[in-house]
Amino acid sequence: MQYPFNPMYPTVSDLRLRARQRIPRFAFEYLDHGCNADINLERNTKEIRDVQLKPYYLRKFESVNMETELFGKKYSAPFGIAPIGLQGLMWPGASEILAAAAHQHNIPYILSTVATASIETIAEITEGNAWFQLYHPAEDGLRDKLLQRASNAGYDVLVLLCDVPSFAYRPKEIKNGLSIPPRMTIRNILQILGSPHWAINTLIAGQPRFKTMDPYIPKGMSLRHLGLFMNKTFSGRLNDDRISQIREKWKGKLVLKGVASEEDTEKAIKLGLDGIIVSNHGGRQLDAGQSSIKPLTAIAKKYKGQIKIMMDSGMRSGPDVASCIASGAEFTFMGRSFMYGVAALGKQGGNHTIGIIKNQLQQVMEQLCCEEVSRLPEHLTS
Repeated sequence: MQYPFNPMYPTVSDLRLRARQRIPRFAFEYLDHGCNADINLERNTKEIRDVQLKPYYLRKFESVNMETELFGKKYSAPFGIAPIGLQGLMWPGASEILAAAAHQHNIPYILSTVATASIETIAEITEGNAWFQLYHPAEDGLRDKLLQRASNAGYDVLVLLCDVPSFAYRPKEIKNGLSIPPRMTIRNILQILGSPHWAINTLIAGQPRFKTMDPYIPKGMSLRHLGLFMNKTFSGRLNDDRISQIREKWKGKLVLKGVASEEDTEKAIKLGLDGIIVSNHGGRQLDAGQSSIKPLTAIAKKYKGQIKIMMDSGMRSGPDVASCIASGAEFTFMGRSFMYGVAALGKQGGNHTIGIIKNQLQQVMEQLCCEEVSRLPEHLTS
């Protein structure tokens, strides 16, 4: 199947620049920035791009096959769409747009608990092929309700988030008053007026809501108190007991996202998890931490074959995906890259961005003379 491709935006960097022009500054900075001084945000991509790959030009070569098997399902490419909160703030309907594009391209889409589409809506769009990422609720009763809804809707992969034990210090969000609802300063109002496409689409779609959480939010609650309610509802700190209880209840595949050490990987294996996503939350939580590719390399060397090892954070292109897989990841996820696409191109943004990354990855593999994704580690220079 052919998808529309806009030659004005052939890279994710081009989409990022267009997104910056089209959406209010407070929404763009929420998407684009990390925490504190953005040090780990920048380190993520830089250290992926320090990886060098070696071609074998005289090797027998026929064609590239990007299909990758993961948890018994064959996907068309070795990357998927990572969970992102408040997607509808950055572009109305972004969750639905990206879920539909992922389904059409046969790649996984992970729905965040705090996205702006519901569990049931995304399940319908993807015909039950999406994954669900759980922010751990403070109360077990709410946890069990969310797990049951995900199971009833047909999700068979549950992702537990472990790298948000505390709220990050994000200076841009503080300046922009990016709370729930956003503080309507004169500056923010002028930004909205300067983004007419975003404003009109937001007006049509309505104010972004945490739609998965709608049934549990007290009726008549003012928007001013909604943020306080959400903060009290979730407790991001996981431990052995919490994970063990979920492992007992959840019958599908269970993945731990946010792993950044060999110690946590070993614990995940002992607790019976099926996979990990090595991640530093896109550089949004800990500036003083490592880039994601650094622990990935060590974890893959020691634990590959014992648990499915995936990665997100820092990838912006097909070559980045190739470098991460060559370094030991068995699958990869990206978040910002796809949101830049939707913010830049609206409904066409999901298909366009997936197409960019697929085409880039195919070209890299052809240049390396690498026929299968699983053989990319053979091309890693020592």
